[in-house]
Amino acid sequence: MNSTDSRVVLTIEEAAHRLGIGRTTMYALVMSGEVRSVTIGRLRRVPVGCLGEYVTNLLGADQPLNPAA
Repeated sequence: MNSTDSRVVLTIEEAAHRLGIGRTTMYALVMSGEVRSVTIGRLRRVPVGCLGEYVTNLLGADQPLNPAA
């Protein structure tokens, strides 16, 4: 078990890694509000639950699933 597995909040980079996307894309998702985040002092963090919420919202969107994926 790695140390990020037990944490409640992640850095932008850690959250991007969990989703398998790039850091720049993750920053864009956070800044647009698509992925919710919190500020702790001067730090921006992504609660782990918000990553699941984001994926759930993607599944609920009117996007057909690609059966070849």
